[in-house]
Amino acid sequence: MELDEVELDALVEQAVVDAYGEDEQLTAFHAVIEDNLAVPFQTTVLGVDVTVTKIDLRSDSGIVAVCTRGKHRQVIGILDLPLPTPPPGGAEWVEAYRHWAS
Repeated sequence: MELDEVELDALVEQAVVDAYGEDEQLTAFHAVIEDNLAVPFQTTVLGVDVTVTKIDLRSDSGIVAVCTRGKHRQVIGILDLPLPTPPPGGAEWVEAYRHWAS
């Protein structure tokens, strides 16, 4: 799903409409991604298949995806997370966040 700049700008505006300042906007994006991104989903990180089980907000690294494989767990910044093809439902919010963060 490719969104153009106008569509991305509209999603960004919708996400941060009541948020003032960067911290509040980051929190708003976390909420909208957590509410709309269909987890769990499978993706590949550095050639390894993982399951994204949760989206979290960390004070030190921003919005992150909690990825698991077997007993192992790794947190990856959502800006660095490759989305699978086809992407999970709600992936447009991750794209909007990437647009906002760039």
